[in-house]
Amino acid sequence: MKGIRATPHSGRGRRDKLPTTTYLLTLCQAINLTAAVVSVTIAALVGSKLAPNHAWATVPYGFQFAAVAIATYPAASFMRRYGRKKGFQLGSVFLIAAGCIGYNATTQGSFAQLIVAHGMLGLYVAFANFYRFAAVDGLAVEVRPKGLSLVVAGGVVAAISGPLLSIGLKDVAGFTTFSLCYASFVLLGLATIALVAIWRPIESPATVKRSVETRTIAATAPITAAIVASALSYLVMNMLMVQASLLMESMCVSFDTSSLAVQGHVIAMFAPSFVTGAIVIRAGYRNSLLAGYALLASAAALGVWGSGLWALVAGLIMLGVGWNFGYVGGGALLSCALTDSNRHRMQGINDSIIAICATVGAFVPAVLQTFIGWENTNLLCLALCAIAACLTCLCMREAGTPAAEVLPS
Repeated sequence: MKGIRATPHSGRGRRDKLPTTTYLLTLCQAINLTAAVVSVTIAALVGSKLAPNHAWATVPYGFQFAAVAIATYPAASFMRRYGRKKGFQLGSVFLIAAGCIGYNATTQGSFAQLIVAHGMLGLYVAFANFYRFAAVDGLAVEVRPKGLSLVVAGGVVAAISGPLLSIGLKDVAGFTTFSLCYASFVLLGLATIALVAIWRPIESPATVKRSVETRTIAATAPITAAIVASALSYLVMNMLMVQASLLMESMCVSFDTSSLAVQGHVIAMFAPSFVTGAIVIRAGYRNSLLAGYALLASAAALGVWGSGLWALVAGLIMLGVGWNFGYVGGGALLSCALTDSNRHRMQGINDSIIAICATVGAFVPAVLQTFIGWENTNLLCLALCAIAACLTCLCMREAGTPAAEVLPS
C-alpha cells in the first residue's frame, strides 16, 4: 500500500473544516446512544424477569442486534435511493414504536412483546448507525477522521444521560418497574425527528454510473482491515460488557452501582473520540488499530487474572477505550478507502458485518457464562484480538496516515 497523499475532491460540499451539520449529527448520535445505553442497562434485567428461563435473559437484546444485522444493508440501500434525511426520519419512527411496545411489554409482562420492542429498536439503530458516515459525506479526506470521531463523541452525552434515565425512571410510583425507561424512547424519537428536520446534508457532487471495478489485493486490504477492526471491536465489547452486567448481578451488586459501572464503561467508549481523530491522523491507521487491539486484550487479561468489583470496572473502562480505537479507527479508514460510487454499498456491507458480530456478542453472554464461565470467555477474546492484530499487520504492511491515498497509485 503506497503512502497516503491527500486527494483533492471537487464539488461545493468539499471543505477543510467541519461544517455545522456535523454538530447536528453529533446530537442525533447522542440520542441514538442514549437509547442504546438505556437498552444495555435494562435489557438483560427485564429479560431475566420476563423470560421463561434465565438462559433466555439476553434474547431480547440479541434480537435487537439481529434486527440491526438484517436491516443495515436495506437501510443503506434506502438512503442511497431516497437520501440520508428520509432514512434518518424513518429510523426515528422505529424508535418511537420501540418505546410504545416496550412500555406495553413491561406493563403486561409479555416476553414476546419485549423481543418485538428490541427488534424495533434494532431497526432504528440500523439507520442511526450511518450518522457517522453522513458526517463525512462531502468532507476532504484529511478531516474525515475528525468528523467521524466527533459524531461518535456524542456518546459522551449518552454516558451521562443513559444511566440517569435508567436509574431515575426505573421505579416511579404508579408505573411498572422499567416501563418508563422504554417510554423515554418516544421522546428521544421525537427529538431526533426535530433535529433531522433542520439538518441539511451535504450531497455528493455527482452521481457516478455503476461499473465493474477490478480491485487489487493492495486496494482491498485496507477495507478488510477496517471492517475487521470495527466488527471485532464490537464483538469483544458486547461479549464482555453484557456478561459483566450479568456477573455483577450474580455478585449481588446493586442496580445503581452496576449502572454507574456501565456509565464508566460508556464514557470510556466515547470520551476518547474528542482526540481519536487527531491520534489517527498523527499515528496512522495501522498503529491506531493495533493500539485498540492491545487495549481490548488488556481488558480481557484483567478479566482472567483480576478479581473483585474494581478489577471488573477497570476492565470495562479499558474495554471501552479499546473499542473506541477499533471502531473509530476502522470507520475512518473505511471512509478514506471508499469512493462516491461505492460508499453506500460498502458502508452497508461494513455495518452489516458489524451488526452480525454485535448480534453474536449480544446473544452468547448468558450462554457463555453458563457453560464456560467468565474467565474462559476472556481467554477467547484474547485469542480473537491476537488473530485480528496479525491480520491488520498483514493487510497494512506499511503504516499509512489519513492524508494518504488508500488505493495504490
